[in-house]
Amino acid sequence: MIDLTTRYLGMQLRSPIIASAGPVTGHLDRLMELDAAGVGAVVLPSLFQEQIEHETSEIDRLFSAHHHNGDEASSFFPDIDGYKTGTDAYLALVEAARDSVDVPVIASLNGVNIGGWLRYARLLEDAGAHAMELNLYAIAADPGESARSIEAEQLELVALVSDEVSIPVAVKLSPYYTSMSAFAVGLQHAGAAGIVMFNRFYLPDLDLDTLAIEPRISLSTQAELRLPLRWIGIVRDHLTISIAGTTGVHTGSDAAKLLLAGADAVMTTSALLHHGPGRIAGITDELREWMSGHHYQSVEQMRGSVSREACADPAAFERANYIGNVTSYTSRFIGATPSPARGS
Repeated sequence: MIDLTTRYLGMQLRSPIIASAGPVTGHLDRLMELDAAGVGAVVLPSLFQEQIEHETSEIDRLFSAHHHNGDEASSFFPDIDGYKTGTDAYLALVEAARDSVDVPVIASLNGVNIGGWLRYARLLEDAGAHAMELNLYAIAADPGESARSIEAEQLELVALVSDEVSIPVAVKLSPYYTSMSAFAVGLQHAGAAGIVMFNRFYLPDLDLDTLAIEPRISLSTQAELRLPLRWIGIVRDHLTISIAGTTGVHTGSDAAKLLLAGADAVMTTSALLHHGPGRIAGITDELREWMSGHHYQSVEQMRGSVSREACADPAAFERANYIGNVTSYTSRFIGATPSPARGS
């Protein structure tokens, strides 16, 4: 009997497959479908402080602009006491999910300032979230800010939020830190219960007709799995906190790779957008089949068995991997018989 249970952020999960933050986890009916498909936990879409406060300020502006028109004009606007902002809707989703699914509900938060991070973190805990994911989604575009100052500020933030709430706090990272291992260890010291590798930034594109900068959303591919695979394998033996791998998880084999490298859980979004919540069952069955075929009885047994320190070639996770790949590819390319040109 294959045991798929795992511990993540101090919580016992029935499966290491987690539905990560995205459109699918933003609706209660979809969350219930994920639960029925056997998901281990769900991460709700991020609550963005900036977006919420912009919405609130627009409501204030609307009422202020029409206040001088008198009581008759004011009667056309809704009662502000009964108006539900984005925060209200999000907190309601947390409460409903907690009451409706049998797996841990993890809230996600992206703040702007320390006060906002702390305020919304308390609200999410009060709404019943089992855990919280701090989404450090920000571009270091200001040349006046050094890497050291940015990292120090983020570590302080994690420490403050971890002290403020009693539920476990995970940190979703970008892959662009100068010293990823050192920063991961710093997060552990700051009180984080886990890290998620990695946040996937959506990159802008340029419309050549309008010359406008436009957002482009592209779903992940399995090739992108290699980035979290490398770093999970490297940091696993330096951390005692939980690690979740995300980006590029589409199959049970993808999940197996991240678990072998040292992840406690794996997250997926793009596969669910492609195939729907039921894809969780398929990924889980594929993982179970792979484990059975390779004589693994439990997730605990396989976790980290091919991490950097455990594998036969630790340098394969680092620069030697690049050198070996380039040398191997060049040798194959030079030794290959050229294909005949078209028309010859």
